[in-house]
Amino acid sequence: MSSAGPRGLQGVPEALQDRESWLDPFDWYRRMREEAPVRYDPQRRTWDVFRYGDVKRVLDDDETFSVDPSEADDFEEPTEPGEGLILDTMLFEDPPRHDELRGVVDDWFQPRTLADRESHFRALAGELVDDAVDEDGEMDVVADLAYPFPVTVIAELLGIPPSDRDRFKQWSDTLVAAASDDEGAEEFTERQQRSQMEMGQYFLEAIGDRRENPRDDLLSVIVTEETGSGGRLSHEEALGTCILLLVAGNITTTNLIANAVRSFAEAEAEVDLFERLRGDDRALSGAVEEVLRYRSPVQAMSRVATEDVRMGDETVTAGDRVVVWLGSANRDERAFDDPDAFRPDRSPTQHLGFGHGTHYCLGAPLARLEAKVGLSELLDRVENVRLADATLQPTRSSFVYGVESLPIRYDRRE
Repeated sequence: MSSAGPRGLQGVPEALQDRESWLDPFDWYRRMREEAPVRYDPQRRTWDVFRYGDVKRVLDDDETFSVDPSEADDFEEPTEPGEGLILDTMLFEDPPRHDELRGVVDDWFQPRTLADRESHFRALAGELVDDAVDEDGEMDVVADLAYPFPVTVIAELLGIPPSDRDRFKQWSDTLVAAASDDEGAEEFTERQQRSQMEMGQYFLEAIGDRRENPRDDLLSVIVTEETGSGGRLSHEEALGTCILLLVAGNITTTNLIANAVRSFAEAEAEVDLFERLRGDDRALSGAVEEVLRYRSPVQAMSRVATEDVRMGDETVTAGDRVVVWLGSANRDERAFDDPDAFRPDRSPTQHLGFGHGTHYCLGAPLARLEAKVGLSELLDRVENVRLADATLQPTRSSFVYGVESLPIRYDRRE
């Protein structure tokens, strides 16, 4: 799961606050790489880092750039019950505690473990696509596939009812959201706190059930590892881990699948891409990697400098917040040839779509598998895919990149 969170980033830069700019932030990234590759934003009290080499350097140096927000000079301790649950996770812990927390669930997200579940995942995705594809030739990729598929998968892995997925989506969207223009800061904070408290209560009840009725699921693993039952997690860490897995386990893949279809459809007229990818798992996997570079579902990650450090022509001071822009790094001309071109067969690609270093995304193997399976099932059933005539609305977040809805038109394959 990616190292960003609801308290980890200090809002949206002014340049990305309107709909058009967050749908297509890449011109601004390019300008920043040239004019201000490391720049301080006084409004957000944050340093922004845009070039590939600098971003990778920050992500690779846990000692100088901590994920722990309490290291920041302007950190405020949570004051409301449940507000700090998401902070009690591996996202905001440096080594060695990070490695201990990650080790609790790491085995469940290894490719060899997930391979045994692929046929079941394929059946889930196929059923969703079958329900969506009809003679009208229209569907919403987000509502019909990209959202319900990964949230069902992570709910099943955790051992909680996928039928609650509408609640999961509401909670997840709130926790990763950025404040909107028509909502005050206090109201926005209260809404996020309420979601954390509701999720905390939900998992508190689920954990209590697993203590009495353990099963073969992630929730039972987490309960076993909770302090008091011979494990490595405090009670708060157990709750926080459940929330993290549910939120990060569906948000990233939802946007990866939607961003993939959007990118494929835009390229379709030139290269007949859907036909090339249909039935070719290797080509499809390669195209997914290019989506991770070209339209990274997570655009930014946050760190805190633990000591004074020189970056480019600037000096970042201990206690300063630093935001590294993965979406910019993945379009950096210094690292990629013709970076603004979508090349589904680009290889090799050392993109940073899942981060880098110690906090490389725990769920990367699951997200890759879900994207491959979900897209494969869609491609098997449709052809001549094109974007419908609709005004796209970006996901309102300071670090998640995608669209709220993606209507497409298609011809049904017999």
